[in-house]
Amino acid sequence: MRRVLIVEDDPAMSVALRDGFEYEGYNVTVAQDGEAGLRLATATEAPDLILLDVMLPKITGLDVCKKLRGDGNSVPIIMLTARGQEIDKVLGLKLGADDYVTKPFGFMELMARVEAVLRRCAAAAAPPAPLETCRFGDVTLDFRAHEAWKGGRPIELSPREFQLLAFFIQHRGEVVTREKLLDTVWDYNAIPFTRTVDMHIAKLRKKIEDNPADPRHIITVHRLGYKFVG
Repeated sequence: MRRVLIVEDDPAMSVALRDGFEYEGYNVTVAQDGEAGLRLATATEAPDLILLDVMLPKITGLDVCKKLRGDGNSVPIIMLTARGQEIDKVLGLKLGADDYVTKPFGFMELMARVEAVLRRCAAAAAPPAPLETCRFGDVTLDFRAHEAWKGGRPIELSPREFQLLAFFIQHRGEVVTREKLLDTVWDYNAIPFTRTVDMHIAKLRKKIEDNPADPRHIITVHRLGYKFVG
Protein backbone atom coordinates (compact mmCIF):
# COMPACT_ATOMS: atom_id res chain seq x y z
CA MET A 1 0.00 0.00 0.00
CA ARG A 2 1.43 3.38 -0.96
CA ARG A 3 2.05 5.86 1.82
CA VAL A 4 1.25 9.55 1.51
CA LEU A 5 2.24 12.24 4.01
CA ILE A 6 -0.09 15.24 4.10
CA VAL A 7 1.48 18.34 5.68
CA GLU A 8 -1.41 20.81 6.03
CA ASP A 9 -2.35 23.07 8.94
CA ASP A 10 -5.96 23.66 7.88
CA PRO A 11 -7.93 20.99 9.84
CA ALA A 12 -10.83 20.83 7.36
CA MET A 13 -8.46 20.49 4.39
CA SER A 14 -6.30 17.85 6.06
CA VAL A 15 -9.35 15.76 7.04
CA ALA A 16 -10.78 15.96 3.52
CA LEU A 17 -7.46 14.97 1.97
CA ARG A 18 -6.98 12.13 4.45
CA ASP A 19 -10.45 10.74 3.75
CA GLY A 20 -9.96 11.03 0.00
CA PHE A 21 -6.60 9.26 -0.06
CA GLU A 22 -7.75 6.54 2.31
CA TYR A 23 -10.72 5.93 0.03
CA GLU A 24 -8.27 5.56 -2.87
CA GLY A 25 -6.36 2.92 -0.91
CA TYR A 26 -3.44 4.95 0.43
CA ASN A 27 -1.89 4.68 3.87
CA VAL A 28 -2.14 8.28 5.13
CA THR A 29 -0.15 10.21 7.73
CA VAL A 30 -1.02 13.82 8.57
CA ALA A 31 1.18 16.55 10.03
CA GLN A 32 -0.10 20.00 10.92
CA ASP A 33 3.16 21.94 10.94
CA GLY A 34 6.44 21.91 9.03
CA GLU A 35 8.51 20.61 11.91
CA ALA A 36 6.34 17.50 12.32
CA GLY A 37 6.18 17.08 8.56
CA LEU A 38 9.96 17.09 8.25
CA ARG A 39 10.27 14.55 11.05
CA LEU A 40 7.68 12.20 9.49
CA ALA A 41 9.19 12.61 6.02
CA THR A 42 12.44 11.10 7.27
CA ALA A 43 10.94 8.46 9.57
CA THR A 44 11.70 4.76 9.23
CA GLU A 45 8.55 4.17 7.20
CA ALA A 46 9.11 7.07 4.84
CA PRO A 47 6.22 8.18 2.59
CA ASP A 48 6.04 7.45 -1.11
CA LEU A 49 4.76 10.98 -1.71
CA ILE A 50 4.36 14.22 0.26
CA LEU A 51 1.58 16.78 -0.14
CA LEU A 52 3.17 19.90 1.29
CA ASP A 53 1.37 23.15 2.01
CA VAL A 54 3.50 26.24 1.49
CA MET A 55 2.26 28.25 4.49
CA LEU A 56 2.88 26.18 7.62
CA PRO A 57 3.59 26.91 11.28
CA LYS A 58 7.14 26.47 12.69
CA ILE A 59 8.80 25.65 9.35
CA THR A 60 7.38 26.71 6.00
CA GLY A 61 6.68 24.18 3.30
CA LEU A 62 9.38 25.75 1.12
CA ASP A 63 11.95 25.27 3.89
CA VAL A 64 10.83 21.66 4.41
CA CYS A 65 11.29 21.01 0.69
CA LYS A 66 14.69 22.72 0.69
CA LYS A 67 15.86 20.71 3.69
CA LEU A 68 14.75 17.37 2.22
CA ARG A 69 16.39 18.00 -1.14
CA GLY A 70 19.52 19.36 0.51
CA ASP A 71 19.83 16.10 2.43
CA GLY A 72 19.47 14.08 -0.76
CA ASN A 73 15.90 12.95 -0.07
CA SER A 74 14.18 12.42 -3.44
CA VAL A 75 10.67 11.58 -2.20
CA PRO A 76 8.11 13.06 -4.66
CA ILE A 77 6.69 16.36 -3.39
CA ILE A 78 3.56 18.18 -4.56
CA MET A 79 3.26 21.70 -3.16
CA LEU A 80 -0.14 23.11 -2.21
CA THR A 81 -0.24 26.85 -2.87
CA ALA A 82 -2.89 29.52 -2.41
CA ARG A 83 -4.25 31.31 -5.47
CA GLY A 84 -2.04 34.23 -6.45
CA GLN A 85 1.12 32.87 -4.81
CA GLU A 86 2.93 32.45 -8.12
CA ILE A 87 6.30 33.21 -6.54
CA ASP A 88 5.79 30.28 -4.17
CA LYS A 89 5.14 27.96 -7.13
CA VAL A 90 8.34 29.07 -8.81
CA LEU A 91 10.39 28.79 -5.62
CA GLY A 92 8.91 25.38 -4.85
CA LEU A 93 9.86 23.99 -8.24
CA LYS A 94 13.33 25.51 -8.03
CA LEU A 95 13.83 23.96 -4.61
CA GLY A 96 12.99 20.51 -6.00
CA ALA A 97 9.22 20.06 -5.76
CA ASP A 98 7.85 17.78 -8.47
CA ASP A 99 4.56 19.62 -9.02
CA TYR A 100 2.16 22.07 -7.41
CA VAL A 101 -1.60 22.41 -7.08
CA THR A 102 -3.34 25.74 -6.52
CA LYS A 103 -6.10 25.98 -3.91
CA PRO A 104 -8.99 25.54 -4.26
CA PHE A 105 -8.65 22.36 -6.29
CA GLY A 106 -10.77 19.33 -7.11
CA PHE A 107 -9.74 16.02 -5.57
CA MET A 108 -9.82 14.24 -8.94
CA GLU A 109 -7.37 16.78 -10.38
CA LEU A 110 -5.10 16.26 -7.38
CA MET A 111 -5.21 12.48 -7.77
CA ALA A 112 -4.36 12.77 -11.46
CA ARG A 113 -1.32 14.86 -10.58
CA VAL A 114 -0.31 12.46 -7.82
CA GLU A 115 -0.48 9.46 -10.14
CA ALA A 116 1.45 11.32 -12.86
CA VAL A 117 4.22 12.32 -10.44
CA LEU A 118 4.50 8.78 -9.06
CA ARG A 119 4.74 7.36 -12.60
CA ARG A 120 7.44 9.85 -13.58
CA CYS A 121 9.47 9.21 -10.45
CA ALA A 122 9.19 5.44 -10.81
CA ALA A 123 10.36 5.65 -14.42
CA ALA A 124 13.26 7.93 -13.47
CA ALA A 125 14.33 5.59 -10.66
CA ALA A 126 14.38 2.52 -12.90
CA PRO A 127 17.97 1.96 -14.08
CA PRO A 128 18.29 1.90 -17.88
CA ALA A 129 19.33 -1.35 -19.48
CA PRO A 130 23.08 -1.45 -20.13
CA LEU A 131 24.00 -0.71 -23.72
CA GLU A 132 25.80 -3.31 -25.79
CA THR A 133 25.99 -1.86 -29.28
CA CYS A 134 24.56 1.19 -31.00
CA ARG A 135 24.69 2.80 -34.42
CA PHE A 136 23.81 6.32 -35.49
CA GLY A 137 24.76 7.98 -38.76
CA ASP A 138 27.98 6.29 -39.85
CA VAL A 139 29.14 5.72 -36.25
CA THR A 140 29.07 2.25 -34.69
CA LEU A 141 29.73 1.69 -30.99
CA ASP A 142 30.49 -1.53 -29.12
CA PHE A 143 30.15 -0.69 -25.43
CA ARG A 144 31.21 -4.14 -24.24
CA ALA A 145 34.52 -4.07 -26.10
CA HIS A 146 34.91 -0.28 -25.87
CA GLU A 147 35.43 -0.07 -29.63
CA ALA A 148 34.09 2.51 -32.06
CA TRP A 149 34.06 3.06 -35.80
CA LYS A 150 33.13 5.97 -38.04
CA GLY A 151 32.63 5.31 -41.72
CA GLY A 152 34.02 1.82 -41.18
CA ARG A 153 37.28 3.11 -39.73
CA PRO A 154 38.18 2.64 -36.06
CA ILE A 155 38.21 5.73 -33.86
CA GLU A 156 39.64 6.04 -30.38
CA LEU A 157 37.21 7.05 -27.65
CA SER A 158 38.19 7.46 -24.01
CA PRO A 159 36.23 5.68 -21.26
CA ARG A 160 34.67 9.06 -20.37
CA GLU A 161 33.58 9.57 -23.98
CA PHE A 162 31.95 6.14 -24.00
CA GLN A 163 30.15 7.09 -20.76
CA LEU A 164 28.98 10.36 -22.28
CA LEU A 165 27.67 8.64 -25.39
CA ALA A 166 25.95 5.94 -23.35
CA PHE A 167 24.18 8.57 -21.25
CA PHE A 168 23.15 10.59 -24.30
CA ILE A 169 21.83 7.52 -26.10
CA GLN A 170 19.84 6.41 -23.04
CA HIS A 171 18.33 9.92 -22.92
CA ARG A 172 17.91 10.32 -26.65
CA GLY A 173 15.89 13.42 -27.57
CA GLU A 174 15.98 14.86 -24.03
CA VAL A 175 17.63 18.14 -23.10
CA VAL A 176 20.37 17.25 -20.62
CA THR A 177 21.94 19.97 -18.49
CA ARG A 178 25.67 20.25 -17.88
CA GLU A 179 25.01 19.84 -14.16
CA LYS A 180 23.18 16.56 -14.81
CA LEU A 181 26.11 15.27 -16.84
CA LEU A 182 28.53 16.25 -14.08
CA ASP A 183 26.40 14.48 -11.47
CA THR A 184 25.96 11.26 -13.46
CA VAL A 185 28.92 10.84 -15.81
CA TRP A 186 31.56 12.45 -13.60
CA ASP A 187 29.79 11.65 -10.33
CA TYR A 188 30.41 15.17 -9.10
CA ASN A 189 27.87 16.61 -6.70
CA ALA A 190 27.03 20.25 -7.42
CA ILE A 191 30.56 21.07 -8.60
CA PRO A 192 30.21 24.16 -10.82
CA PHE A 193 32.90 23.30 -13.37
CA THR A 194 30.51 23.04 -16.30
CA ARG A 195 33.30 23.96 -18.72
CA THR A 196 34.57 20.42 -18.13
CA VAL A 197 31.49 19.14 -19.96
CA ASP A 198 31.88 21.62 -22.82
CA MET A 199 35.51 20.64 -23.40
CA HIS A 200 34.70 16.93 -23.49
CA ILE A 201 31.77 17.51 -25.83
CA ALA A 202 34.00 19.54 -28.17
CA LYS A 203 36.56 16.71 -28.31
CA LEU A 204 33.86 14.10 -28.81
CA ARG A 205 32.30 16.05 -31.66
CA LYS A 206 35.64 16.12 -33.49
CA LYS A 207 35.62 12.32 -33.45
CA ILE A 208 32.00 11.50 -34.33
CA GLU A 209 30.59 14.48 -36.24
CA ASP A 210 31.13 15.09 -39.96
CA ASN A 211 31.32 18.81 -39.23
CA PRO A 212 32.03 19.51 -35.53
CA ALA A 213 31.17 23.20 -36.05
CA ASP A 214 27.68 22.19 -37.25
CA PRO A 215 26.93 18.98 -35.32
CA ARG A 216 24.10 16.63 -36.30
CA HIS A 217 24.10 14.36 -33.27
CA ILE A 218 25.13 16.23 -30.10
CA ILE A 219 23.19 19.47 -30.35
CA THR A 220 23.71 22.48 -28.11
CA VAL A 221 20.48 23.79 -26.58
CA HIS A 222 21.14 27.44 -25.80
CA ARG A 223 21.31 28.20 -22.06
CA LEU A 224 20.11 24.70 -21.16
CA GLY A 225 22.58 22.02 -22.15
CA TYR A 226 22.78 19.37 -24.86
CA LYS A 227 20.48 17.02 -26.74
CA PHE A 228 21.42 13.83 -28.54
CA VAL A 229 19.81 13.16 -31.91
CA GLY A 230 20.60 9.98 -33.72
